[in-house]
Amino acid sequence: MSLISKRKLSEAVGWSESGGRRWINFFKDYIPHTKSGNTILYNDSSVNVLKTIKQLSENGLTQKEILEIIKEKGLPKDTTEVSEIIKNVNSNPSDIPLSREIVIPFLNVISDGKTYTSSYITDQLTKVFNLTEEQRTRSYENSKDSIFITRIRQARYGLKKSSYLEEVSQSTYQITQSGLALLNDNQHEIQEELEDMEEVIDPFEIMEDKFDEIRKDLAKSIIQQVKKAHWKKLEYIIVELLMAMGYGDGKITGKTNDGGIDGIIKEDKLGLDNIYLQAKRWDNSIGRELVQSFSGALDDMGAKKGVFITTSHFTKNAIDYAERLQSKKIVLIDGETLAKLMIDFDIGVSVKEKFVVKKIDFSYFDEE
Repeated sequence: MSLISKRKLSEAVGWSESGGRRWINFFKDYIPHTKSGNTILYNDSSVNVLKTIKQLSENGLTQKEILEIIKEKGLPKDTTEVSEIIKNVNSNPSDIPLSREIVIPFLNVISDGKTYTSSYITDQLTKVFNLTEEQRTRSYENSKDSIFITRIRQARYGLKKSSYLEEVSQSTYQITQSGLALLNDNQHEIQEELEDMEEVIDPFEIMEDKFDEIRKDLAKSIIQQVKKAHWKKLEYIIVELLMAMGYGDGKITGKTNDGGIDGIIKEDKLGLDNIYLQAKRWDNSIGRELVQSFSGALDDMGAKKGVFITTSHFTKNAIDYAERLQSKKIVLIDGETLAKLMIDFDIGVSVKEKFVVKKIDFSYFDEE
């Protein structure tokens, strides 16, 4: 098979161009590709990987869930591994229900035609699925979002988009005549409708995915620029960053008799409590020896607080050493974390565009 474009890759696995692009971009780190100038091209292996991801998606797994599986276990190597994953997800009654499993119970909870708040519906669904508090509150890795609440929102959005549900006031919902009719359909018709609803995607999910993608790309660009800049620029960056984070006034020490210290942050006006900084603009990993040397420099200063920042990353030994220190606190910030902090505190970045998403104000339409 010759190299193909992103559009052709989407077609090869049976997705529309827009739908395929969203999945390809989300899993771009795991889909084999090559570059030809500014164009990204794909091959047979790319098709096979995306087909595997699509199969998992068609069995009810969300993008985040598939990503967690890939991070933890790697890409499934064959249909047997795919089937095993699907079996584990679908056959475990004690686990958190999938969005498509929530749809009909959601409608049943509000089937009397009265209005109910989202919190009431969530409480009732928790009882329907007999979930423990741990299952109800369990979140995705590196996220505060509850998996169960996220899946309820996905089900609710599909119901609302398909006109089976109406939001009558803020976070308050009522079943529609179409929703009641769906509950009276036979199992085959309901299953067909659930399959159609799985194609409905909340645009906020797409926006979140795109936002994360833009942020990751920006972080990579920031580190590239820091590495290309003069070595002294990193020292200014870390002092400016910690000042922006509210740790106090700072200054660059310079390279003369600094004892390995590149900057100092005065947490109080008199400098009674200082944070000492060291920066390494490296490509290679930072090992224990360098962190230990920095610790020694802090001892020479009689200091108890230090921040070691690098454009690369720290080895496990270096991290373990810093965590075991008793007499002082050394915080290690790698390149990825540095870039994220620079974005969060507007260091070396500017606003390109602002998007304001508005929602209906139900109170405006209430009678006085």
